[in-house]
Amino acid sequence: MADDIPFAFDADFYRENNADLTWMTADEAAAHFREHGMAEGRQGSPWGRRLPFVDRLGKLGSVLEIGPFCNPVMHGPHIRYLDMLDADQLRARATELGLDPAGCPEHIHHVGGIETVDAMFDGVISCHSVEHQPDLIHHFEGVARILRPGGGRYHLIIPDKRYCFDHFIAESTVADVVQAHEERRTRHTLKSVIEHWTLVTHNDAVAHWRGEHGARIVEHPRRLRDAIGVYRGTEDYIDVHAWYFTPTSFWDVTSTLHAAGLSPLRPVEIHATGHNTPEFFAVLERD
Repeated sequence: MADDIPFAFDADFYRENNADLTWMTADEAAAHFREHGMAEGRQGSPWGRRLPFVDRLGKLGSVLEIGPFCNPVMHGPHIRYLDMLDADQLRARATELGLDPAGCPEHIHHVGGIETVDAMFDGVISCHSVEHQPDLIHHFEGVARILRPGGGRYHLIIPDKRYCFDHFIAESTVADVVQAHEERRTRHTLKSVIEHWTLVTHNDAVAHWRGEHGARIVEHPRRLRDAIGVYRGTEDYIDVHAWYFTPTSFWDVTSTLHAAGLSPLRPVEIHATGHNTPEFFAVLERD
């Protein structure tokens, strides 16, 4: 892989899976991926798809999945689950939202935040969960604490804000992340609630890839008042996104945090978002 591409890339895989590129040399394929392939949603690595990405963790001795709700990505006797609600509460929440409660794990082994986990794991995974963490640095510190020394890794499946309902919301910066940690946030800000209530659009990844992003919510003043009312009306956690990333911005934020000594996890692998999909994949490693 070319040194200036911070994305997982395998030239043989790239050429074999793109019939129009089989004639390229490895360097030419890497250049094409950097200059055209990522923007076109061409995948550069066999691990840049959800099933292969998740399957790699099945070889580990013990894995913690964070935030499984009613659709965990990992199953088996060596898997433990962490969620803000216990199993009965998750099933009730799924029913309330019109989702299938049967998909929720039978048992949630750790209930609460990452600080409640009192065991060590060979690997940790989260799927569409990290963007909900009010204090991202605190979350990374907690994950690092429970990863076994000597190569413990955190695998993340993250929505790409360009191809989901977050499309019109600005990308998060390292300054945003540090500010949240300085404030020791345990719940989302009014800003995050307002953004969710007033700036979201449709969640059709295929349409986003076609450039059809829809319109922001049209009843903006009423939605703004609703957001303020919801925020003021409860001291509980409000389930909205705190962070909005693309693969590049996530790499930039996490590598900067690590280099500055603000996070014990450094990014070691990141995958470009695949065509017509709403998510990308990243791996952080404990120092």
